Amino acid sequence: MEIKRVSEDDRTGEFINTEFSDYAIDCGVALNYEEFCFAAEDNGRIVGVITGRAYYNEVHIGDLIVGKKCRRDGVGSKLVAAVEDAFAGKGYEKIALTTFGFQAPEFYKKLGYELEFVREDKDPRLSKYFYIKKIL
Repeated sequence: MEIKRVSEDDRTGEFINTEFSDYAIDCGVALNYEEFCFAAEDNGRIVGVITGRAYYNEVHIGDLIVGKKCRRDGVGSKLVAAVEDAFAGKGYEKIALTTFGFQAPEFYKKLGYELEFVREDKDPRLSKYFYIKKIL
């Protein structure tokens, strides 16, 4: 066996999806797997993106990035709302995410996300915040 660093491609994606799905089935758990990506556009130009995946009973926001010129204009809130709306009523119980201290802990609180845990770091800017919001 050889271990090497590779880029994600069709082969690795197919392996991950097959094994992830098969393991859930073997364990008797509904996978409900779905990747998502929403983009905010202004005159055809992308000004924000939110990505993640839903699986089992939760939706996980991976990245939320808003362009520098559009921050504080409500773009981030609209992108988070798009995820909440897209997955409401689809059998998922919660939306989970993490953010660092220098990023957006207060932003997620304002959107109704509850702080579950903070993994403290020597540099408070790099402390990691774990948030969750229940959905139906």
